[in-house]
Amino acid sequence: MGLDVRTIEGVPESFSSEVSRLTLAGGEQVYLKIPYSKVKWEREAEALRVLQDQVPVPQLLDVWQGDTEVTGALLLSAIEGEALSGEVTAETAADIGRCHAELHTVGSERASKALPDLYDNWEEFRDRQFYGFAEDVKGVIPDELFDWSLKHYERLKRQLPPADGPAFIHMDLRPANIIVKDGRVNGLIDFESSRFGSTEMDFTKLDRDIFSKHFGTRAAFEAGYRSVRPLPDLDAILPFYRFTDAFNSIGWCKRRGIQKNQRFFDESLEMLAKIFE
Repeated sequence: MGLDVRTIEGVPESFSSEVSRLTLAGGEQVYLKIPYSKVKWEREAEALRVLQDQVPVPQLLDVWQGDTEVTGALLLSAIEGEALSGEVTAETAADIGRCHAELHTVGSERASKALPDLYDNWEEFRDRQFYGFAEDVKGVIPDELFDWSLKHYERLKRQLPPADGPAFIHMDLRPANIIVKDGRVNGLIDFESSRFGSTEMDFTKLDRDIFSKHFGTRAAFEAGYRSVRPLPDLDAILPFYRFTDAFNSIGWCKRRGIQKNQRFFDESLEMLAKIFE
């Protein structure tokens, strides 16, 4: 990319890519992202192109197509602010709601091979995700809990309301991917898992990392979201997605290495076990 780089710093909490913050010779900061697969590289690049001028996201400054050893790299502009952390206020939660709803207004007419529209096959996609991770979960949790989980999945999915969409969904909207400045959302990052589908899956990590930990944030989020578009029935969908998130996260840890992700594995297993208490 021909960059004159002064310093290179690693970025924490990046699980599916290698991300570095570069300070260039002139003092400008940019980010270099090297996804772990070509699919993620293509999806991230396409998502940023689709979302420019729609919601606040990094600018795609340059791309490298990769070689036989490296999948490819993306050069991204820096967004002013810091990843969401610490106490989340009602004002911030409302702003997250507004920004999230704006993301969901991006329609599937901009779907592509790199950023597919799964809405018409949403149930099949959900099943493929769950039963794919089940192959990894089997044997790492008690057999009785595993069997209960499979039956619980089939029971809960029959109670879900009709899918909401098609819409652009982030699929990994957690605090580390929400950039805030002075308590307001200044940008969203990390779109390597994105696609078009039903919005219902996109509230899962907000519920796990924000609503359940910071009092009053869900009501504020809902108000902010509704100011842009109708909100799906969270009371109807969140029990299903809390369960599948805990179960699938155990499978994710198995794939990535339980020892390397022990804390996340233990937290997810505890969440899953509590559902059946």
